[in-house]
Amino acid sequence: MTHDFRPAARKGRMIGTVILTALASAAIAQTVPDQSVPETNLDIPTNLQIFGKLDPNVRKPTAIVNDTVITGTDVDQRVALIAAANNAAKLTTEERDRLRFQVLRQLIDETLQIQEARTNEITITNDELTQSFDRIAKNFQRTPAGMRTYLRESGSSERSLKRQIEGELAWQRYLRRKVEPFVNVGDAEVKAIMDRLQEAKGTAEYNLHEIYLGTDGSNNAQVLANARQLIGEIQKAQQPFEYYARNFSEASTKGVGGDLGWIRLNTLPEQLAEATQQMQIGQVAGPIETPGGYSILYLTDKRAVLTADPRDARLSLKQLTVRFPANTSQADATARAAEFAKTVQTIQGCGTVEKIAATIRAEVVDNDTVRVRDLPAPLQDIMLKLQIGQATPPFGSPQEGVRSLVLCGRDDPKTGELPKAEAIQGQLEQQRVNLRAQGKLRDLRRDAVIEYR
Repeated sequence: MTHDFRPAARKGRMIGTVILTALASAAIAQTVPDQSVPETNLDIPTNLQIFGKLDPNVRKPTAIVNDTVITGTDVDQRVALIAAANNAAKLTTEERDRLRFQVLRQLIDETLQIQEARTNEITITNDELTQSFDRIAKNFQRTPAGMRTYLRESGSSERSLKRQIEGELAWQRYLRRKVEPFVNVGDAEVKAIMDRLQEAKGTAEYNLHEIYLGTDGSNNAQVLANARQLIGEIQKAQQPFEYYARNFSEASTKGVGGDLGWIRLNTLPEQLAEATQQMQIGQVAGPIETPGGYSILYLTDKRAVLTADPRDARLSLKQLTVRFPANTSQADATARAAEFAKTVQTIQGCGTVEKIAATIRAEVVDNDTVRVRDLPAPLQDIMLKLQIGQATPPFGSPQEGVRSLVLCGRDDPKTGELPKAEAIQGQLEQQRVNLRAQGKLRDLRRDAVIEYR
């Protein structure tokens, strides 16, 4: 299915920055038949009968992975770490149980990655872990000691965070040593892509984020159910899409919030290309069945190849803000907004903004570097239609007050240019590294001895 999620404002950060808040949601279209049976080399009857009952709650969230023990405490502390880092402390019982299930899978993968790195004589020293821990504490605007206290109060621990750091660093170092040196992109390949870009000038290009959930053949139904629950949570708009990608996706792009970058439909698997073509900016589609798992897609932007996009125009703006007293009712807010709107309509160019703002005790803020595409989608459409000196209709909320943007200038974008050869080469190399990393992790899972307790 597709669901509407339009980007609104910047949020907090864990190790990287997460963006996007949803303003609305609506089911649009079914992209994959719910009861479809994919073509595989498995001998599975069409009208099968299940003998026995699977109750995932019977299995406790602990495991032994190739003699490495993952305890219930490990799971609980990682769940608490994710919740605290993403301001998601108020999880429902169902959400927390599902998060525990996903965290266990994440810890198993993390353990396999650390083990494979050590097999190849790659270890992360205590000094490296401490340095990374201190940098993250700084990102949280805390001292290392304050970060340890914060983690304990949140139900997590320094050990849990350092374990996550070790997994990420070990796998990155393994890929740099064992995978990246064997990934080659020739000059002819780069030139061919540049030629195709030139030929494709004006065709659609999509900026996608993805959550990928893998299956091993025996847990298709469970993974599909998890994907649907995940979409249900995304619909609630409690966290940005990147939060779910970072914490639940099994693709190597999870570290960048599932960002696939700018891609064209002919570079995607058929199932994903078909779903993407039906999407509008701000929508989520899925679960989409693909070989080896299910994907959830989020379309953040769309543009034409090598064509100037009006939304790349840089704006010079003045923002007027009138804040409401605490506990302002919706009725009072609406009345104040109407009065604000009437005053804003008297603005005659940016030179009159400060004078008019003083009459209604409005704050004025200048910004000369805002791109149209960096604004929330509803404001983008309005700004593209404004003339210099005009103001937007009021927008805001009873809690945050009412605002209006006055357009003081616009620098239109230049005609699109071909990307540099180095950028294309780097993107190709990263794509191939990601594919090999996914394949290696699948092999590690297949060969692992995992005992659930």
